Amino acid sequence: MKTRKVIITDRALRIVRQIEKNHGPVIFHQSGGCCDGSSPMCLPKGDFMIDDNDEFLGDLEGVPFYMSKFQYNYWKHTQLTIDVVEGRGSSFSLEIPMGLRFVVKSRLFTDEEIKSLESEKANKENNY
Repeated sequence: MKTRKVIITDRALRIVRQIEKNHGPVIFHQSGGCCDGSSPMCLPKGDFMIDDNDEFLGDLEGVPFYMSKFQYNYWKHTQLTIDVVEGRGSSFSLEIPMGLRFVVKSRLFTDEEIKSLESEKANKENNY
């Protein structure tokens, strides 16, 4: 089974689907700034410029997840789980008006998962 860098809970995915009904396609981005800037933000696709400073971590049921490369250096040994909790954050993320906010939970990868990720990365590099 492929090791995934980022996953999403069923509850968070249901909220994403509600947001998509009102706003269309969305992305997640986590910048690593202070306070709520370190929370994953759900934004309309195309409203946030993704560039070489961002790392693509994976696809969450059709929703791309990016993190600033600077921040990713701290999280690269963990699997991230996107969840949602009650309470208003103070960001531009689309769930905020719903009285909710997305949060990230993490766990360290096992040695086997790290080897799998390294192997996947090497295969991608060899195919370019």
